[in-house]
Amino acid sequence: MLSPRRTLAIARKEFLHVGRDPWSLGMAIAIPMLMLLLFGYALTLDVDRVPLVIYDQSKTPVSRELISRFTGSRYFTARASVDQYKDVERLIDKGDALVALVIPRDFSQMVSSGRRVSVQLLVDASDANTGQIALGYAQAVAQDYNQDLQIQALARQGQPPIVPAVDLRPRVWYNTDLESKNFIVPGLIAVIMMVIAALLTSLTVAREWERGTMEQLISTPVKGPELVVGKLLPYWTIGMLDVVLAFLVGRYLYSVPMRGSEGLLFGLAAIFLVGAMAMGILISIMARNQLVASQLAILTTFVPSYLLSGFLFAVSNMPHAIQVLTYLIPATYFIRILRGIYLKGVGLEILAAPAALMLAFSVTMTTLAIIKFKKRL
Repeated sequence: MLSPRRTLAIARKEFLHVGRDPWSLGMAIAIPMLMLLLFGYALTLDVDRVPLVIYDQSKTPVSRELISRFTGSRYFTARASVDQYKDVERLIDKGDALVALVIPRDFSQMVSSGRRVSVQLLVDASDANTGQIALGYAQAVAQDYNQDLQIQALARQGQPPIVPAVDLRPRVWYNTDLESKNFIVPGLIAVIMMVIAALLTSLTVAREWERGTMEQLISTPVKGPELVVGKLLPYWTIGMLDVVLAFLVGRYLYSVPMRGSEGLLFGLAAIFLVGAMAMGILISIMARNQLVASQLAILTTFVPSYLLSGFLFAVSNMPHAIQVLTYLIPATYFIRILRGIYLKGVGLEILAAPAALMLAFSVTMTTLAIIKFKKRL
């Protein structure tokens, strides 16, 4: 049985240590907020204002109408207008333009006579995803322009416009503005909390060994479970404060909509933090060295949480072997929970499975930390 008195004594000792060490306190509070600010602004999946170079060989009102369709949308920004092909190639090679629109000399005559005319679109697909999105934007602009030309031609002939056989009326759910920050910020909270939680607690036991104070703790009546839980409590409290601050930053700075229950979010965040911090304590117990412990904490938290948790890349698009590996990453479940609560407003009836797996992870990490710690030199 845990002794509340001894457990709270260890927790008080750890609270005093954090309070007397401004660097630890700063790392615990300032670094998560700094990461949330930097990553929140730097990471974006939106492809807007694609730099466009224009080579208009026609130079007629008809060609300028087509150009205005591109430059008038929010998806393209005209960077330059050139008079030679070599200038188009130079701007794309330098990275000053991602897309080039090349209009032939006979464009106006061909359009006026109702004949088919080819307009060239050059796309820098070095980044395949961005290139594909930019190509889709250009095709949509060209399709709208073609439809308007057909309507005008039919109107000149006194005929009614053609009514499409299928009237597609899309309705966007959950992220109606199609802004990537609404998708990224909730996942970013999970990644940052995972890294910071494990990094903070990974130094606790290792610090005791390095400073020679572990021998004093071993000589006291404090039991292993009391030591583990006592060291976990202060950092869990700081972690919950970080969650509250991250929640406020997401709501008031990034304006991420919160459609679900705030109580459910903080309750599941508390469970997640227990597992992440118990994992850090387990690393600290095994390493017995602060430098090694901190490196192990970064290696086992940041890289998997950032790349394999579904934060940026969909798990379903990964190879099957990697998909199996993602089930071992706790941030995978917390990201799914955060996005479900933030964007979809779902409750525990939908999130029961990831919540149960996250709870199992927390219980497992805490149990392993207690078993691994031995009161002997």
